[in-house]
Amino acid sequence: MSKESSKESHKEKKSSSHKITVPLLPLRDVIVFPHMVVPLFVGREKSINALEECVNKKCELFLVAQRQATTVNPGEKDIFEVGTLGTILQILRLPDNTVKVLIEGKRRARILKYHETDRLIEADVEEVVDTSVQNVEMEAMLRSIKATFENYVKLNKRIPPEMLMTVNAIDDASRLADVIVAHLNLKLEDKQGILEIIETPKRLDKLLQLMQGEIEILQVERRIRTRVKKQMERSQKEYYLNEQMQAIQKELGEKDEFKAELAAIEKQVRSKAMSKEAKEKATRELKKLRMMSPMSAEATVVRNYIDWIISLPWGEYSKDRNNLELAEEVLNEDHYGLEEVKERILEYLAVRSLTDNAKGQILCFAGPPGVGKTSLARSIARSTSIVKSTCPGVSMILI
Repeated sequence: MSKESSKESHKEKKSSSHKITVPLLPLRDVIVFPHMVVPLFVGREKSINALEECVNKKCELFLVAQRQATTVNPGEKDIFEVGTLGTILQILRLPDNTVKVLIEGKRRARILKYHETDRLIEADVEEVVDTSVQNVEMEAMLRSIKATFENYVKLNKRIPPEMLMTVNAIDDASRLADVIVAHLNLKLEDKQGILEIIETPKRLDKLLQLMQGEIEILQVERRIRTRVKKQMERSQKEYYLNEQMQAIQKELGEKDEFKAELAAIEKQVRSKAMSKEAKEKATRELKKLRMMSPMSAEATVVRNYIDWIISLPWGEYSKDRNNLELAEEVLNEDHYGLEEVKERILEYLAVRSLTDNAKGQILCFAGPPGVGKTSLARSIARSTSIVKSTCPGVSMILI
């Protein structure tokens, strides 16, 4: 016999396994992996009978997950084909006729034939054996899996740090994959997919992909939690400072007139037909004013600024009057000298009276304080019937 045929026959002998008939326990939303110890609460009659059958015959139990957790009486098509052979470590019957059982998973198995009776469910199963060989690539994958799992544990606080010591002490690749996947927060389908992969290299590769995906999700969750925490801290800080300011104002004997005044200003800001930018600016300044003491100098400046915004004629329009003689009369009446300036204004009004397309043009008056910029703007407004502004310091007017 050649060496190649000898190797093939040895491989076939190692991968083949004998068929056994064991009681079957369908599980809801739980995947039991080899080397995993898990407590289960069993309440269905056939499942309890399967446990009792295992205890009486001292045989193994086949643990397999249901495709749908809502199925009350699962049939052959309602369960997966690959599961885990396990042994019962402890069993306890509870007063409500349910059973608590502690089970340890041993090895993977596949259903060959399904048997269901009125008393329990049994199945002919065979063990599935992995024939993968430990090599350099497997060793590199083991290190990568352990490092990735360490990052996962740092992000997931539900896994105790002691679990890292257990994982680092495992040298068997197949066992390492089964131990780690049991502690990951994965969907039932993903865990079942890992259970059905027999070849250890493929199982490790799939596990690494799932872990990296979970790490990305945990990192996003951490960023969201940090952002929400900062917002909550800022809101709590503002609330605390507002309460402190109110207490200080109360100690200083300030009355509630300031609050009523602020409420009236806020009402005016809302009722005015301002632009979006102007309303946002006025709202910010009003919020700043609430944080100040009404007796402070800065509060007076902010209050004057808000009054100036409110007093502007937002949305108020008048019909223009293009009377150059009246404009010249008003300019001469209000101002002595400034001949070049008045002449330029009259030229602009003359051009404007000849065309209807002069929209959005601006006259800009520049100069030091007291030379007549504001009074010129008011004279133009009076001569052209534009709504007069009561705000001081107007040096630019749009007509």
